[in-house]
Parts: sequence; C-alpha cells; structure tokens
Amino acid sequence: MGHVNDPEVIERLMYTPGRWAVVGLSQNQWRSAYSVSEFLRDDLGHQIIPVNLRGEDVHGEKGYVKLADIPAELQPIDVVDCFVNSQRVGEVIDEAIAVGAKAVWLQLGVNDEAAVERAKAAGLEAVVNACPAQEAWRHARRRHV
Repeated sequence: MGHVNDPEVIERLMYTPGRWAVVGLSQNQWRSAYSVSEFLRDDLGHQIIPVNLRGEDVHGEKGYVKLADIPAELQPIDVVDCFVNSQRVGEVIDEAIAVGAKAVWLQLGVNDEAAVERAKAAGLEAVVNACPAQEAWRHARRRHV
C-alpha cells in the first residue's frame, strides 16, 4: 500500500506561514510552478525560494541551483515543493533530507514511493500527488460549510 495523505498535515503545511523551497520553479510562466508559487507567497503568506537548474531568480526571489546552495540564514526549509518528474524526485527528496527540511510536497502526478518512505523514515512529513492551490480551495470550502 502506498502513501496516503493526511488532511491535517496538508492543512497545517498550507496555513502555517513557512519557508517553501520550490524545486523546478523557473521564469517559465507557462509552467504550473510559476503560478502555484505566486499563490503560495501572495495568498498563503509563505516565503518562497526558487530552485532550478539555472539558479534563476523568480518573482523577485533569489534562486538557487540545488537545496544545498540555500544559505544557512534561510534554513530550515519548512516544505520542499517538488515540481520535477517522478524519475528525478527521489534525488530531490534525498537532498531535502540532507538539508534538514521538515516536509516534502510532491505535485500532481509526481511520486516515488521508496523516496517518500525514506523521507518519512527521516522524520519528514510528506504530501504526494497534490497541488496546494487545489487543496486550499478544498479546505476553504470545508472551513465554510
């Protein structure tokens, strides 16, 4: 049996202001990471840190090539939000463990069960195959019902 998301973890990660490293966030406005990261920052109040292969700055935020490049004053990372394909996410999760992140969030369609289990064994919380923007809408509806 695979990982099952805990709705309480989803809600706490989304609504507790924190520092989110968004892996796969670039200046490409056509990618979901671009708008979802704006939502995380502007609507949910999180600090975002772009992480991409070029180390590009995005939304006026300093970018980094990998999680280990993020300076100590921006640690710990509360959530590593993974906008990478499933073949690459295991490497990102291992980096998240190594830098002492508190949680990993794998976007829609992204999964690596073995890597998710490594994260949980290392004490990280995990959300798999979910989008914070969609989850916020679902949680907001439940809060107002």
